[in-house]
Amino acid sequence: MQEKAINKQVTFEDLGLIAYKDGWEYQEKLFNEITRAKKAINEGESNKEVTPNYLLFCEHRHVYTLGKSGSAENLLINQLQLQAREAEFFHIDRGGDITYHGPGQIVGYPILNLEYFVTGVRDYIFKLEEAVIQLLADYGIQSGRLEGATGVWLDTGTPRVRKICAIGVRTSRWVSMHGFAFNVNTNLEYFNFINPCGFTDKTVTSMEKELGAAQDIEKVKKELKAKIASVFGMEFV
Repeated sequence: MQEKAINKQVTFEDLGLIAYKDGWEYQEKLFNEITRAKKAINEGESNKEVTPNYLLFCEHRHVYTLGKSGSAENLLINQLQLQAREAEFFHIDRGGDITYHGPGQIVGYPILNLEYFVTGVRDYIFKLEEAVIQLLADYGIQSGRLEGATGVWLDTGTPRVRKICAIGVRTSRWVSMHGFAFNVNTNLEYFNFINPCGFTDKTVTSMEKELGAAQDIEKVKKELKAKIASVFGMEFV
């Protein structure tokens, strides 16, 4: 039996500062493109051997998103209070509970044919976390994983445990969408209006808060992109 072809090439796009709905719709477009291509290849109806892959970076305008397993009770303000803070709210189709996105936060959306890069969803999430952990280490910030939770955390095993990167993904037909939210220069006050990821006893942090100064987010994006490529064995095109 002939082995399936593998495509490690990934098209990278930085979408800049965009509304959440625009980013979500663009993700859906690319996700559907990959799933259709994959179906056609598997059914012998395509002259191509591999599907495309994408990695999107962006920053979002103020928004709260609630995953499939989340509770609306973890949003602690009402619609009028949301509007007063120029924030939106969306109930979406990723895993996880509630989180905040806003300027100063790198949001990454890997839209990948996962069979080219990982052995399972757990391995996929582990590798996303690993890229952020390695980047933070370059800045002298020690981070790691928290048992029973996804994302990247500081001071695990202590009362000061806090999250610096949230992860919530969706996979279907072994294709991924949604992804991670990494706090670089994020206004952390917006997290006061939610129980982040459903936790009532844990806080959030950012590179700016940990290092005592705002960071060059374009530089951090470039470094994070390189870490992701290294961890996943990607080649950007």
